[in-house]
Amino acid sequence: MKKIYGECTINNFSIEYSIVGAGEPVLVFHGGHSNCHEDFGYKALLENGFSIITPSRAGYGKTSKGIGDTLSTACDYYAKLLQHLNIEKTHVLAISAGGPTGLIFAKKFPHLTRSLTLQSAVTKEWLTSKDCTYRVASLLFNPKTEKYTWGLISTMSNHFPYFIFKQMFSSFSTLKYKDAKDKVNDNDITLIAQMNNRQRSGHGFLIDLSHTKELTIKDLKSINCPTLIMHSHFDSSVPTEHAKLAHDNILHSKLCLLDSWGHLIWLGNLSKDTDDIVINFLKDSN
Repeated sequence: MKKIYGECTINNFSIEYSIVGAGEPVLVFHGGHSNCHEDFGYKALLENGFSIITPSRAGYGKTSKGIGDTLSTACDYYAKLLQHLNIEKTHVLAISAGGPTGLIFAKKFPHLTRSLTLQSAVTKEWLTSKDCTYRVASLLFNPKTEKYTWGLISTMSNHFPYFIFKQMFSSFSTLKYKDAKDKVNDNDITLIAQMNNRQRSGHGFLIDLSHTKELTIKDLKSINCPTLIMHSHFDSSVPTEHAKLAHDNILHSKLCLLDSWGHLIWLGNLSKDTDDIVINFLKDSN
Protein backbone atom coordinates (compact mmCIF):
# COMPACT_ATOMS: atom_id res chain seq x y z
CA MET A 1 0.00 0.00 0.00
CA LYS A 2 1.50 3.30 -1.10
CA LYS A 3 2.21 6.09 1.36
CA ILE A 4 1.12 9.60 0.47
CA TYR A 5 3.48 12.34 1.65
CA GLY A 6 2.42 15.90 2.33
CA GLU A 7 3.53 19.14 3.91
CA CYS A 8 1.32 21.86 5.31
CA THR A 9 2.18 25.35 6.54
CA ILE A 10 0.62 26.68 9.72
CA ASN A 11 1.64 30.08 11.13
CA ASN A 12 4.69 30.00 8.81
CA PHE A 13 5.82 26.65 10.26
CA SER A 14 5.99 23.49 8.15
CA ILE A 15 4.65 20.11 9.21
CA GLU A 16 5.65 17.13 7.11
CA TYR A 17 3.45 14.04 7.26
CA SER A 18 2.58 10.76 5.61
CA ILE A 19 -0.75 8.97 5.22
CA VAL A 20 -1.22 5.32 4.34
CA GLY A 21 -4.33 3.16 4.27
CA ALA A 22 -8.04 3.94 4.45
CA GLY A 23 -10.24 3.46 7.48
CA GLU A 24 -10.28 4.37 11.16
CA PRO A 25 -7.39 6.82 11.63
CA VAL A 26 -4.38 6.19 13.88
CA LEU A 27 -2.12 9.16 14.60
CA VAL A 28 1.43 7.91 15.15
CA PHE A 29 3.99 9.91 17.09
CA HIS A 30 7.22 8.24 16.00
CA GLY A 31 10.25 7.59 18.19
CA GLY A 32 13.59 9.35 18.33
CA HIS A 33 15.77 9.66 15.20
CA SER A 34 12.73 8.91 13.05
CA ASN A 35 10.24 10.77 10.85
CA CYS A 36 7.16 10.29 8.69
CA HIS A 37 8.94 7.48 6.81
CA GLU A 38 8.61 5.21 9.85
CA ASP A 39 6.90 1.86 9.31
CA PHE A 40 7.50 -0.39 12.34
CA GLY A 41 4.17 -1.96 13.31
CA TYR A 42 2.28 -0.47 10.37
CA LYS A 43 1.63 -3.71 8.45
CA ALA A 44 -0.80 -5.17 10.99
CA LEU A 45 -2.71 -1.88 11.30
CA LEU A 46 -3.16 -1.65 7.55
CA GLU A 47 -4.19 -5.29 7.22
CA ASN A 48 -6.90 -4.68 9.82
CA GLY A 49 -8.43 -1.69 8.08
CA PHE A 50 -6.83 1.27 9.85
CA SER A 51 -5.30 4.32 8.20
CA ILE A 52 -2.09 5.79 9.61
CA ILE A 53 -1.16 9.47 9.82
CA THR A 54 2.46 10.09 10.81
CA PRO A 55 3.72 13.65 11.19
CA SER A 56 7.46 14.17 11.41
CA ARG A 57 7.64 15.57 14.92
CA ALA A 58 9.23 18.92 15.80
CA GLY A 59 12.72 19.24 14.32
CA TYR A 60 12.55 15.96 12.41
CA GLY A 61 12.43 15.67 8.63
CA LYS A 62 10.95 18.79 7.06
CA THR A 63 8.94 19.77 10.14
CA SER A 64 10.01 23.11 11.61
CA LYS A 65 11.87 22.95 14.91
CA GLY A 66 9.97 26.07 15.97
CA ILE A 67 6.76 24.16 16.65
CA GLY A 68 8.64 22.40 19.44
CA ASP A 69 9.35 25.40 21.66
CA THR A 70 7.38 23.49 24.28
CA LEU A 71 5.74 20.08 24.27
CA SER A 72 2.33 21.69 24.66
CA THR A 73 2.94 23.99 21.68
CA ALA A 74 4.01 21.06 19.51
CA CYS A 75 0.76 19.27 20.34
CA ASP A 76 -1.22 22.36 19.33
CA TYR A 77 0.30 22.05 15.88
CA TYR A 78 -0.45 18.33 15.58
CA ALA A 79 -4.07 19.13 16.46
CA LYS A 80 -4.07 21.76 13.71
CA LEU A 81 -2.71 19.16 11.31
CA LEU A 82 -5.70 16.93 12.07
CA GLN A 83 -7.98 19.89 11.41
CA HIS A 84 -6.17 20.49 8.11
CA LEU A 85 -6.79 16.83 7.20
CA ASN A 86 -10.46 16.99 8.31
CA ILE A 87 -9.95 14.29 10.95
CA GLU A 88 -12.37 14.72 13.86
CA LYS A 89 -11.13 11.95 16.16
CA THR A 90 -8.27 9.47 16.10
CA HIS A 91 -6.51 6.73 17.96
CA VAL A 92 -3.09 7.93 19.16
CA LEU A 93 -0.08 5.63 19.10
CA ALA A 94 3.10 7.00 20.70
CA ILE A 95 6.44 5.25 20.35
CA SER A 96 9.59 5.55 22.47
CA ALA A 97 10.70 9.23 22.58
CA GLY A 98 7.33 10.10 21.04
CA GLY A 99 5.71 9.05 24.33
CA PRO A 100 5.66 12.55 25.89
CA THR A 101 3.95 13.93 22.77
CA GLY A 102 1.26 11.24 22.88
CA LEU A 103 0.66 11.80 26.60
CA ILE A 104 0.31 15.58 26.36
CA PHE A 105 -1.80 15.32 23.20
CA ALA A 106 -4.23 12.91 24.90
CA LYS A 107 -4.39 15.12 27.98
CA LYS A 108 -4.83 18.39 26.07
CA PHE A 109 -7.18 17.17 23.32
CA PRO A 110 -9.46 14.49 24.80
CA HIS A 111 -12.13 15.39 22.23
CA LEU A 112 -9.70 14.37 19.45
CA THR A 113 -8.37 11.23 21.13
CA ARG A 114 -10.26 7.96 20.84
CA SER A 115 -7.56 5.92 22.61
CA LEU A 116 -3.88 6.10 23.52
CA THR A 117 -1.32 3.35 22.95
CA LEU A 118 2.18 3.71 24.40
CA GLN A 119 4.83 1.42 22.91
CA SER A 120 8.26 1.33 24.59
CA ALA A 121 7.43 4.89 25.54
CA VAL A 122 9.18 7.55 27.57
CA THR A 123 6.79 8.79 30.27
CA LYS A 124 9.05 10.96 32.48
CA GLU A 125 12.37 12.80 32.32
CA TRP A 126 14.75 10.65 30.28
CA LEU A 127 18.50 11.03 29.89
CA THR A 128 19.85 14.04 31.78
CA SER A 129 23.13 15.90 31.40
CA LYS A 130 24.50 13.77 34.25
CA ASP A 131 24.15 10.60 32.16
CA CYS A 132 27.03 9.39 30.01
CA THR A 133 24.52 8.32 27.34
CA TYR A 134 23.16 11.87 27.22
CA ARG A 135 26.62 13.36 26.68
CA VAL A 136 27.47 10.88 23.94
CA ALA A 137 24.08 11.39 22.24
CA SER A 138 24.46 15.16 22.37
CA LEU A 139 27.78 14.82 20.57
CA LEU A 140 26.79 12.26 17.94
CA PHE A 141 23.21 13.34 17.23
CA ASN A 142 23.31 17.13 17.38
CA PRO A 143 22.26 18.98 14.21
CA LYS A 144 25.86 19.56 13.10
CA THR A 145 27.03 15.95 13.31
CA GLU A 146 23.99 13.67 13.01
CA LYS A 147 24.13 13.50 9.21
CA TYR A 148 27.62 12.01 9.35
CA THR A 149 26.79 9.73 12.26
CA TRP A 150 23.82 8.21 10.48
CA GLY A 151 25.68 8.09 7.19
CA LEU A 152 28.37 5.95 8.80
CA ILE A 153 25.87 3.71 10.61
CA SER A 154 23.84 3.27 7.44
CA THR A 155 26.88 2.38 5.31
CA MET A 156 28.14 -0.10 7.89
CA SER A 157 24.66 -1.66 8.23
CA ASN A 158 24.39 -2.16 4.48
CA HIS A 159 27.81 -3.80 4.20
CA PHE A 160 27.98 -5.65 7.53
CA PRO A 161 24.36 -6.05 8.71
CA TYR A 162 24.98 -8.93 11.15
CA PHE A 163 27.98 -7.24 12.74
CA ILE A 164 26.11 -3.93 13.25
CA PHE A 165 23.05 -5.75 14.59
CA LYS A 166 25.16 -7.42 17.25
CA GLN A 167 26.96 -4.17 18.07
CA MET A 168 23.66 -2.29 18.50
CA PHE A 169 21.90 -5.08 20.37
CA SER A 170 22.85 -3.93 23.88
CA SER A 171 21.43 -0.46 23.17
CA PHE A 172 18.00 -2.10 22.74
CA SER A 173 18.07 -5.09 25.09
CA THR A 174 19.21 -5.94 28.60
CA LEU A 175 19.73 -9.53 27.44
CA LYS A 176 23.09 -10.75 26.22
CA TYR A 177 22.86 -11.58 22.53
CA LYS A 178 23.66 -15.26 23.11
CA ASP A 179 20.78 -15.48 25.61
CA ALA A 180 18.29 -13.84 23.24
CA LYS A 181 18.82 -15.99 20.15
CA ASP A 182 15.55 -17.87 20.65
CA LYS A 183 13.69 -14.53 20.60
CA VAL A 184 15.45 -13.03 17.56
CA ASN A 185 13.98 -13.59 14.10
CA ASP A 186 16.28 -13.98 11.09
CA ASN A 187 14.51 -11.06 9.44
CA ASP A 188 15.36 -8.72 12.33
CA ILE A 189 18.85 -8.09 10.96
CA THR A 190 17.44 -6.88 7.65
CA LEU A 191 14.83 -4.71 9.36
CA ILE A 192 17.44 -3.06 11.59
CA ALA A 193 19.55 -2.25 8.53
CA GLN A 194 16.50 -0.73 6.83
CA MET A 195 15.78 1.29 9.98
CA ASN A 196 19.33 2.63 10.01
CA ASN A 197 18.90 3.79 6.43
CA ARG A 198 15.87 5.95 7.26
CA GLN A 199 17.07 7.30 10.62
CA ARG A 200 17.96 10.98 11.01
CA SER A 201 18.05 13.17 14.09
CA GLY A 202 17.90 16.73 12.73
CA HIS A 203 17.09 19.10 15.58
CA GLY A 204 14.47 16.62 16.79
CA PHE A 205 16.42 14.42 19.17
CA LEU A 206 17.71 17.28 21.29
CA ILE A 207 14.17 18.70 21.34
CA ASP A 208 12.95 15.30 22.57
CA LEU A 209 15.43 15.33 25.46
CA SER A 210 14.22 18.80 26.43
CA HIS A 211 10.54 17.86 26.18
CA THR A 212 10.79 14.95 28.61
CA LYS A 213 11.58 17.45 31.37
CA GLU A 214 8.12 18.97 30.95
CA LEU A 215 6.16 15.82 31.84
CA THR A 216 4.57 15.64 35.30
CA ILE A 217 2.59 13.08 37.27
CA LYS A 218 -0.32 15.51 37.06
CA ASP A 219 -0.22 15.18 33.27
CA LEU A 220 -0.50 11.40 33.52
CA LYS A 221 -3.36 11.61 36.00
CA SER A 222 -5.24 13.94 33.64
CA ILE A 223 -5.55 11.33 30.86
CA ASN A 224 -9.00 9.75 30.75
CA CYS A 225 -9.12 7.85 27.45
CA PRO A 226 -8.62 4.06 27.21
CA THR A 227 -4.86 3.55 27.35
CA LEU A 228 -2.71 0.55 26.43
CA ILE A 229 0.88 0.51 27.70
CA MET A 230 3.23 -1.97 25.98
CA HIS A 231 6.82 -2.52 27.03
CA SER A 232 9.39 -5.28 26.87
CA HIS A 233 10.74 -6.75 30.10
CA PHE A 234 14.17 -6.49 28.44
CA ASP A 235 14.11 -2.89 27.16
CA SER A 236 17.47 -1.21 27.75
CA SER A 237 16.64 2.01 25.84
CA VAL A 238 13.66 3.01 27.97
CA PRO A 239 13.50 1.14 31.31
CA THR A 240 10.24 -0.58 32.27
CA GLU A 241 9.81 1.90 35.14
CA HIS A 242 8.46 4.32 32.52
CA ALA A 243 5.65 1.89 31.67
CA LYS A 244 4.89 1.16 35.31
CA LEU A 245 4.78 4.87 36.16
CA ALA A 246 2.25 5.48 33.40
CA HIS A 247 0.12 2.52 34.48
CA ASP A 248 0.13 3.64 38.12
CA ASN A 249 -1.09 7.12 37.21
CA ILE A 250 -3.33 6.79 34.12
CA LEU A 251 -6.77 5.81 35.34
CA HIS A 252 -8.07 3.74 32.43
CA SER A 253 -4.83 1.99 31.51
CA LYS A 254 -3.81 -1.58 30.82
CA LEU A 255 -0.17 -2.65 31.17
CA CYS A 256 1.26 -5.37 28.92
CA LEU A 257 4.83 -6.36 29.72
CA LEU A 258 6.17 -8.39 26.83
CA ASP A 259 8.83 -11.08 26.46
CA SER A 260 10.08 -9.64 23.15
CA TRP A 261 13.86 -9.26 23.03
CA GLY A 262 14.00 -5.54 23.65
CA HIS A 263 12.96 -1.99 22.83
CA LEU A 264 11.88 -2.77 19.26
CA ILE A 265 8.78 -4.78 20.17
CA TRP A 266 7.72 -5.08 16.51
CA LEU A 267 10.68 -7.38 15.83
CA GLY A 268 11.52 -10.91 16.91
CA ASN A 269 9.66 -14.19 17.11
CA LEU A 270 7.00 -12.65 19.38
CA SER A 271 6.15 -9.73 17.11
CA LYS A 272 2.78 -11.25 16.19
CA ASP A 273 1.79 -11.05 19.86
CA THR A 274 2.56 -7.31 19.78
CA ASP A 275 0.41 -6.88 16.68
CA ASP A 276 -2.51 -8.90 18.07
CA ILE A 277 -2.57 -6.96 21.36
CA VAL A 278 -2.64 -3.59 19.59
CA ILE A 279 -5.30 -4.58 17.07
CA ASN A 280 -7.60 -6.06 19.72
CA PHE A 281 -7.24 -2.95 21.87
CA LEU A 282 -7.98 -0.55 19.02
CA LYS A 283 -11.04 -2.53 17.90
CA ASP A 284 -12.36 -2.63 21.46
CA SER A 285 -11.84 1.15 21.75
CA ASN A 286 -13.95 2.03 18.69
